Amino acid sequence: MIRILLIGNGAREHVIAETIKRSVHDTALFSCMKSNNPGIASLSDDVLTGSYGDREEIARFAKKHRVDFAIIGPEDPLNNGIVDFLKKKGIPSVGPTQSLARLETSKTFTRNLLEKYDIPGNARFRAFSSIAGIEAFIGGLDGVVIKPDGLTGGKGVMVQGDHFQTKGEALEQCRMILEGHASVIVEEKFEGEEFSLQCLCDGTTVVATPPVQDHKRRFAGDRGPNTGGMGSYSLGDHSLPFLREEDIAQGLAITRRVAEAIHKETGEYYKGVMYGGFIVTREGVRLLEYNARFGDPEAMNILPLLKTDFVDVCRSVIDGTLKDLNMAFENKATVCKYIVPKGYGFPADHPDALSTSAKIEVSDTGDARLYYSSVDKREDGLYMTTSRAIGVVGIADTLEGAERMAEGAIAAIRGPIDHRPDIGTQALIDKRIQHMKGIRG
Repeated sequence: MIRILLIGNGAREHVIAETIKRSVHDTALFSCMKSNNPGIASLSDDVLTGSYGDREEIARFAKKHRVDFAIIGPEDPLNNGIVDFLKKKGIPSVGPTQSLARLETSKTFTRNLLEKYDIPGNARFRAFSSIAGIEAFIGGLDGVVIKPDGLTGGKGVMVQGDHFQTKGEALEQCRMILEGHASVIVEEKFEGEEFSLQCLCDGTTVVATPPVQDHKRRFAGDRGPNTGGMGSYSLGDHSLPFLREEDIAQGLAITRRVAEAIHKETGEYYKGVMYGGFIVTREGVRLLEYNARFGDPEAMNILPLLKTDFVDVCRSVIDGTLKDLNMAFENKATVCKYIVPKGYGFPADHPDALSTSAKIEVSDTGDARLYYSSVDKREDGLYMTTSRAIGVVGIADTLEGAERMAEGAIAAIRGPIDHRPDIGTQALIDKRIQHMKGIRG
């Protein structure tokens, strides 16, 4: 029996748990969650509920169940050094050490790494620990992007034209960020279409999964505030409608160079997920940022399609033998749409904000997959919390079929909920294609 520890309690970890239990190997799953996810709990042999920062308790739980390895889902425990701590206890992990997790937890570290090792795709950027010099640097950019240096739950990026209009407003945003963060990064703004390329790395070999496009804006038509991600889609040909084959190849090449560079820089081998957020521009593929774990929602698009045994994939990452494993995915299209409280993305004083603690009812959702995120299962039913509640995933031969499946399942969920009905629709896809045609000229 292979005994596995899973850390995390979101929809991403729910799909990871499901993929583990699909293994042909005899597995036992032990899950550490900061709140009780009913989907993960139903797949687990035992559950520990508590803080991700309580590394001693997590290690005791792992030792008690004699786990063979751990899989780290979210970024917080990586930032807290859980991989390092478990390693000292003799437990390897699919996930980078605290130092290597800086690929995600420190945007300055990543930008500097690309610059030092002359890796293509970097932005013009500078990190500032005070307001001095920011105005002059902003003045030399056509468009501005501002990022706090640290974890922001996918909601910290501010873009000129969306979150602020003028360079004077950009300066004020930097001033506010520096009140709560040690530093702020100012970058050039790229124009193009974004895609997520989640790669697995064993330290020397990097293997890509099918590209996915995420939708961070809260409302249909890409309006409203940034969120953790309202949904995503992927295509059966393992590309995206606006991508060329060389775009994906460029993204993978950048990630392979980063894997080499991070070893040269730290002396450590990166073992885990290198998830690059890329953008296709007129000049080619550029890096927006890296994440040190699977995406949420993007994991829900690719893990259900994985034909290779996921336990074997994890072992290969840990053992450094990914080059000997044939990673294969079904040629299916996927559409993920997140069910959220109506008040998600609104200020706390908005009338719909009360919906964040409301009860929801799930009836027959057909063949769609449901992955639980921020929900609370009580004796009298399922309740939402303040964030994304359920990832609803349609999988079909065509994108149209997958979108229809997801939308049909959402109609079977009752309560004060909302979602983005346009994700995966032809109208939104056509908008992306036309945008990219204009960019490429």
